[in-house]
Amino acid sequence: MNARTPRLEIEYCTQCRWLLRAAWLAQELLTTFPRDLGEVALVPGIGGVFEVRLDGETLWNRKPDGFPDLPQLKRMVRDRVAPGRDLGHSDRSTQPATDTE
Repeated sequence: MNARTPRLEIEYCTQCRWLLRAAWLAQELLTTFPRDLGEVALVPGIGGVFEVRLDGETLWNRKPDGFPDLPQLKRMVRDRVAPGRDLGHSDRSTQPATDTE
């Protein structure tokens, strides 16, 4: 059996009941990268884990970083699987506009 690459894993805590959060994130990433991701796997875990990994590389870890910010995570995935692709509103700055007179 051949592994489909790139493989994105979302490991979530079953004790914390974070399956829906992980599934929503998987849906968003598959919708954004339908031909660029070979596979998205939901990996059950315990102990408050919520990690996003791409081909074994940790992109996001909830313990030090909190839950993923979707636009930022999309940019991180894009930079690895589809460099140069425009993500529309996800590419726009999240900095508040400054009021200049």
